[in-house]
Amino acid sequence: MASLSESRRVVVKVGSALLVEDGRLRLSWLNSLAEDVAWLKKEGKDVALVSSGAIALGRAALGLPDGTLPLEKSQAAAAVGQIRLARAYEEALAPFGISTAQVLVTLEDSEDRRRYLNSRATLEQLLGLGAVPIVNENDTVATDEIRFGDNDRLAAQIAVTVEADVLVLLSDVDGLYSGNPKTDAAARHIDFVDSITPEIEAMAGDAGTGLAKGGMKTKIFAAKTAAAGGAAMAITKGSVLNPLKSLANGALATWFAAETDPQAARKRWIAAMKPKGEFHVDAGAVSALFGGKSLLPAGVIGVSGTFGRGEPVVIVGPDGSRLGVGLTRYTSGDADRIKGERSDRIEAILGYPARAALVHRDDMAI
Repeated sequence: MASLSESRRVVVKVGSALLVEDGRLRLSWLNSLAEDVAWLKKEGKDVALVSSGAIALGRAALGLPDGTLPLEKSQAAAAVGQIRLARAYEEALAPFGISTAQVLVTLEDSEDRRRYLNSRATLEQLLGLGAVPIVNENDTVATDEIRFGDNDRLAAQIAVTVEADVLVLLSDVDGLYSGNPKTDAAARHIDFVDSITPEIEAMAGDAGTGLAKGGMKTKIFAAKTAAAGGAAMAITKGSVLNPLKSLANGALATWFAAETDPQAARKRWIAAMKPKGEFHVDAGAVSALFGGKSLLPAGVIGVSGTFGRGEPVVIVGPDGSRLGVGLTRYTSGDADRIKGERSDRIEAILGYPARAALVHRDDMAI
């Protein structure tokens, strides 16, 4: 069974009800979470936080009433609250020498392949540099049509995007039960879910707190997304101090098994795409690709098809054999202009600084 101790990259979802109480930050709790993040970082793990709380903080700062807000007021509250939320995390993590970054996304950023690749590249850079991204829905600009709607779903998508192997949902409940434990004395706690069956889905209810948008159904949906992307997921009670250390020390939780590992899940996703064009490569590129390298312009001898950045392209060997599929970092027109060239010539040819690889090894299924 997956665990925090065995993880390589962890995404943690923090709900509004855990972070904000009566319009104010629960600073003692936030500081304990920062201790947990520092502990995970010291253990050599990458950590990203998906945090609610901006609207709740902004609502209080603007003196807006409780209850559902009109879209414009909700967006205004988010704009005011986002800066407070980011500052709170920065101040909590700074004593541990940890840099933080604010990353605001919408559903469109994951559905549009170009935006998805941009988000992925930025998050990878931040994690690689040792920073902790604080991710939230960009409520200031998001409308119902482009919203994730809840941070359980967003957290699962971020976990898949950064190839996390563990996703932790800090919740107001300690996991999944066979029934509603508040009304059913016979309800039993489910410690481990190997696969999400209709029976498991039927156990999910919609109960939640006044600030939370996601009930158990959204958490089951998140578990499906995470598992398919190679991340095990835990639902555990987050209101206690040091909730991540508590989880590592055996606190009550429901763990959902991953279907595969993150890298294999991503390769499978790429391999299943319908290609929009072809990169024909030379023998040197073939050797590099099978050695785990990225595809550079120098190894490409031909470009065919019409495609945009981020779209799937077949990689074809000098004998005409199909080597694999990759997500191109260039349009077909720009790829054709830089084929056969050294990477340090790209800017001079295209007139703008760009990425060295045509297809990065992480975006390739060989």
